[in-house]
Amino acid sequence: MENIIIKPILTEKMAELGEKLNRYAFEVRSDVNKIQIKNAVEGAYGVNVKAVNTMRHGGGKRKMKYTNKGVSFQRTRLVKKAIVTLDAGDTIDLYENI
Repeated sequence: MENIIIKPILTEKMAELGEKLNRYAFEVRSDVNKIQIKNAVEGAYGVNVKAVNTMRHGGGKRKMKYTNKGVSFQRTRLVKKAIVTLDAGDTIDLYENI
């Protein structure tokens, strides 16, 4: 399986968690499990992963839009996020390519 990691999540909260608790967040495909996420992060960044926590966000909420043709409903996009905790000596520099 390729392209397990879609993109890193770069927010102020995740930057603080990265500094204090050595945790990093990634948006991942919705059909992968924790073992596949762990292997993908270890392979891509060359670090040792201690734990992986996942969450699913969106996918069920409906938004209402008023258009010229009437009212239409849309569902929000399903996003699966993975928060990866690294071992004590490892770090990931997510800002090197920016």
